[in-house]
Amino acid sequence: MSYDVIIGLEVHVQLQTQTKIFCGCSTAFNPDQPNVQTCPVCLGLPGALPVLNRHAMRLAVKTALGLGCQIAKFTKWDRKQYFYPDLPKGYQISQYDLPFSFDGHVDVDTGSGEPRRVRILRAHLEEDAGKNVHDESGRGRDSQVDLNRAGTPLVEIVTQPDLRTAAEARTFLQAMHSLLTFLEVSDCNMQEGSLRCDANVNLHVHQPDGSKVATPIVEVKNINSFRFTEQAILHEVDRQWELFQKTGKTIKDAPKTTRGFDPDRGVTTPMREKEEAADYRYFPDPDLVPVTFTDADIEAIRSEMCETPVSRRARFLGEYQLSAYDADVILDQGRAVADYFETVAKGSGDPKQAANWVTQDVLRELKERRLTLDAFSINADVLMSLLKRVSDKQLTIKSAREVFLLLLEQAEEHAPSTVRIDAIIAEKGLALVQDTGAMETAIAAVLARNAKAVADFKSGKQAAVGALIGQVMKELKGADAAVVREKIIAALS
Repeated sequence: MSYDVIIGLEVHVQLQTQTKIFCGCSTAFNPDQPNVQTCPVCLGLPGALPVLNRHAMRLAVKTALGLGCQIAKFTKWDRKQYFYPDLPKGYQISQYDLPFSFDGHVDVDTGSGEPRRVRILRAHLEEDAGKNVHDESGRGRDSQVDLNRAGTPLVEIVTQPDLRTAAEARTFLQAMHSLLTFLEVSDCNMQEGSLRCDANVNLHVHQPDGSKVATPIVEVKNINSFRFTEQAILHEVDRQWELFQKTGKTIKDAPKTTRGFDPDRGVTTPMREKEEAADYRYFPDPDLVPVTFTDADIEAIRSEMCETPVSRRARFLGEYQLSAYDADVILDQGRAVADYFETVAKGSGDPKQAANWVTQDVLRELKERRLTLDAFSINADVLMSLLKRVSDKQLTIKSAREVFLLLLEQAEEHAPSTVRIDAIIAEKGLALVQDTGAMETAIAAVLARNAKAVADFKSGKQAAVGALIGQVMKELKGADAAVVREKIIAALS
C-alpha cells in the first residue's frame, strides 16, 4: 500500500502594534517580568470593556491583502469559550462565521519548477492567550501563569489541506515569514512566539481495491521554528503510517486529536482530543460592535502596501538578470536589504556586481560586526558611488574592496562619503592606471628581473605568468590584473 500526505497549517502571527488589541497595555516581549503588562481588560475583571485597536485592524487587513484574500465588508467578534489558566476571562475574543478575510492563496516553490498553490481558507483577527510556565526540573509539579501576552493581537491564517510534504510546509512557513516582514505587519520572531503554527496532518491510504481511506487527523500544536515544523510533520507521518498498519483505524473510527512536539526527542506527544466548533460554544461578543469596510477603506490600506517578495523576486530575475540564488539570498534578508541592493544596482549601473557585494561583503560585515543595516556606516549611496568607479574603469575590484574596508575602519573618524572615497583613493594611489607607458615600463622591469619565470612561461608553464602579474600589480597598485596579464603575454609572445 502507498499513501498521500495531507497537510494544512494554521499560522499565528503577532501583529506589530505597541498596545494590545482591546486595551492599552504594552505588547513588548517581557518574559523576565511576568504579569506586569496587564489591566482589568486583559485580566477579564468584571465591568471592564474592550475597545478595538484600530491599527491592529489595519495591519490585519494589510496581511490579508498580501495573501490575496477577499476583505469582508462586514465582520464581527465572537466569544470562543474554553477554560485554561492562561485565559483569564474564560473565553477568547476571536472570529467564527464572519471572518474579516477569506479566499486567498500563496504559491509555494516545490523545487520541481511547478509551484504548489496553497489556498487560504481565511485569515481572522483574535487575541492571544497568556502563557503557562511549567516546572520541568523534575523536582516539583508547580505551574505558573504569565498574562503579559494575554490580549496581544494575532492574525490566524488557515490554509486548505493543500500541502503534500513536510518540506513544502516548511517552505510555506518561510514564505509567510518573508511576506509578513516585508509588509512590516510583524517582526515574525519565532523565538519570542511572534510567528508559530499548528500543523494538521493525516494520510490518505491507497487500498488494494483502488479505494482510499483516511487516517485520523492530528493537530500538532505551537511549533515555533521552520526546522521543527518539518521535523514534527515527518515524525507524525511515520507515526500515523505505523499505527495504521497495526490497527487499520481510519478517520471514521477515531476523533481528531491534538499533540505537541518535543524538539529534544524529535517526537510528537499526546495532549488531548481535539475540540470541535460546538465545544467552544461560539456566540457574538456583546461588548464589541461589528466592523465595516468600504471599498475606499480597503483601497486606502492597499495603497500603503509595498511590493511583495514574490513579485520582487520575479523583477530581480528579469530587470536585473540576477540568478535565482542571488535573488533569494537578498530577499531572505528582508525588505531593508532588498531596498539597499536596488539603490546600489541602479546607481552603479552593474546589478550583478551590486548583488555580489551585498550578498558577500555587506552581509559578511553585518554578521561579523553584529550590526543591523540601519547601523551600518556604509549606506547604499556610498557603496553605489564606490561601485560606479569600478564600472567606469576608475578603480579595480581589488582596490574597491580595500577602499570599502578602510571606510569601515575609519568610520568613527571620517563618515563614509563620496569625498572620503576619493581621499582614500588618492592617499593609497589606488586609481586605475590609465598610462600604458607606465604599465609597459613596469612590465619590462619585472620581466628583466625574472629570467627563470620568463623561460618557464615560454616552455609552456602557463602558471609562471601569475608571479609576474603579482610583481607588476605590486608596483602599480591601480593596475587592472586582466590588462596586466594581457600585456605580459603579448610581451612574451
